[in-house]
Parts: sequence; C-alpha cells; structure tokens
Amino acid sequence: MFHGHSAFPLTPLADQDIDMRAFTGLVDRLAVSGVDSIGILGSTGSYAYLQKDERKRVLRQAVAHAGGVPVIAGVGALRTRDVLELAIDAEDAGAAGLLLAPVSYQPLKEHEVEALFEAVCSAVRTPICVYDNPGTTHFRFSDELHGRIAALPNIASIKIPRLSDDPAEAAARVAALRSRIPAHVTLGISGDAAAVHGLAAGCDGWYSVIGGLFPELALRITRAARGGELATAQALSAQLAPLWALYDRFGGLRVIACAAALMGLCADDNLPHPLLPLRGHDRAQVAEALKKGTEGIKSFMAHAT
Repeated sequence: MFHGHSAFPLTPLADQDIDMRAFTGLVDRLAVSGVDSIGILGSTGSYAYLQKDERKRVLRQAVAHAGGVPVIAGVGALRTRDVLELAIDAEDAGAAGLLLAPVSYQPLKEHEVEALFEAVCSAVRTPICVYDNPGTTHFRFSDELHGRIAALPNIASIKIPRLSDDPAEAAARVAALRSRIPAHVTLGISGDAAAVHGLAAGCDGWYSVIGGLFPELALRITRAARGGELATAQALSAQLAPLWALYDRFGGLRVIACAAALMGLCADDNLPHPLLPLRGHDRAQVAEALKKGTEGIKSFMAHAT
C-alpha cells in the first residue's frame, strides 16, 4: 500500500455535518478503480477540522466501502493523547496504515517530534507513514531526524513534499534521503504538479489529491512514470497544468472541493467553515481547467492509441 498510487478523497460536508453519502460515494469510486491504497483524513480529507468522533465515523465507513483496498488513515492531532486514541481506534477499525503529521500550534522541536513518533510506534502495530508537510505544519524534518524516526518499529513510508523541477536535483534529494533511512521504508511524493518529477527521481509512489476524484487518470500517470514511460506520464500531467496553477492560487483543497461539486459528487458548500467554497469567476476558472484538461487528455489518448 506504500507503493504505487494512493488516492486521497475529500471528506465532504453538507450543512457543516459530514455528508456520509457523498463520502462513501467517493470511496466506492476509488474501490473499483484499481488504486493501490485509499488515504483518508489527510489534508484533503480536512482531518484538522474534524472532531474525534467525526473522524472515527469517517474511518469506519471508509473501511466498510473500500472493497478490500488498503485504507491509510490520518491520525494527526494537536495532543499526543489524542493522536494515540485516534491511532488505536484506527488500528481496531481495520485501517491498514496510519498517516501521521506533527501537528502543532506552538512550533515543535525535533526531540518533541521524535517523542511523538516513539509514543505512537509503542502503542500500535499498524504500519505508519511519516507525513512531512512543512507548508501546513510549519515543521521541517532534517534528514537526520528522518533517519532516526524511520528506524523506529512500524515506520513504513515517508510522504515527502514537492521536489525540485530539475531532474538532477530531484534525484539527488531522493538519494540523499534514502541514504539515511532503512531499505524497507518507502518514499512517496506529494504535490500533484510535481508527482511525475518525484516518481522519475525514484520515489516509490504518489500520495495523490487528484486521484481522489480521477483515480484512473492518476493511476495511469503513476504506472507510466514508474514503468519507464516518462514521456507519456509527462504529457498526461501537462494537460492538467491549468488545474495545478489553480492549486497554487487557491490551495489544492479548495480546488478539488470545487471540482467535486462541479461533478455533482457533493454539495457546493462542502468544506468545513471558515473555509468557503470558490464562487463566481474563481469557480468558473476551475470548471474551465477541468474542461481543458479532460479534452486535452482525451485528445492525447486518441493520438497515442
């Protein structure tokens, strides 16, 4: 489950309550798509905005609808006490993996982050993916810290942030990190726009936002990049460049939430407030990017065939 393509769906809301019908519909689509794993309650799943009981309900529904596809559950929280409760609950509910980010309001120190992972590794047996997301947590892992945490029992993967667009620099970064961690710990790239660069640089998988809505497309990009068909992977990803540009402008979560609403998969106002849906011209830009991307991909596939 820590190789290949991991699709991260939204946790849609309606009237500021979990829209379980919409959520399970998204999971159902992923379950039949062929993805290698389903990542719930990550940043795209709005975990930081949900109460513990909401997260537990979402987790159980995800496992029930995953059709045997491994479910990786986000367990990040402000207090170690809450992380441990969520981790144990996820293990008991049948999650195949855990995703843990060092969430904090006060800036964390390296020894505090290390102690957090030590505590969780001592409490559960389920494989853990380290979520390195400095843009959200404002904590930056050093390679030395990655090495110490990766040596803990149960650590199975590291979800790394966007790499350089320069192929040589990206490959050097992956090689440097691999030199610090055990061989069994995989590296997965996040940041949809840079996924192909990361896979080409040697990452084992892609933790994907776009895959939560378009799993077959993201899976094809992943398999092409990992299978040596780099030109195909780059061409498919390039068709989505207008969407990636909107990620940078509005944030990936808002863009994907808008796209899901445009596709009729959930309500328009599906984000936890104070996050608000894109409206007017902003919404129209997402619609246009989706249209261009879809048309471009269809054209490319027809030409390739």
